[in-house]
Amino acid sequence: MLVKEYQLDPIDHKLLHADFYQVAMDKAITVTVPIVLKGEPKGAKQQGGIVDFVNREIEIECLPGDIPEHVDVDISELMLHQGVRVRDLVQGVKWTAISDPDMMIVHVVTLKAEEEPKPAEAAAAAPAAPAEPEVIKKGKTEKEEE
Repeated sequence: MLVKEYQLDPIDHKLLHADFYQVAMDKAITVTVPIVLKGEPKGAKQQGGIVDFVNREIEIECLPGDIPEHVDVDISELMLHQGVRVRDLVQGVKWTAISDPDMMIVHVVTLKAEEEPKPAEAAAAAPAAPAEPEVIKKGKTEKEEE
């Protein structure tokens, strides 16, 4: 049996309800499994890139007894502008990837730095000093009082 859905008490987080479904142990099923990244990419250490973890889950097909807790992806050899797609994963002998083979899982990208404006452009773009607000006085003026 596999857990289909469950409910937890919002206060003490104890299990309130669980739905199970029975599966045939000799028939393959499709499940979603989390992806875990292993290592630090060379492109981040040596080239100043950052890791963009695009898709954190993958859909696989396997027998119920062979469902992995997670799929490990080694990213230690990735350089700047390189990535890992579903088709690049080592296909386990016990599971097959169902997700789109071209789906990007993780890649190393450059940090987009904002260009600083040139001094002439900065002066033109800066708003002029605000003018003092006009003050309107209430009441009579001195001339009207005489």
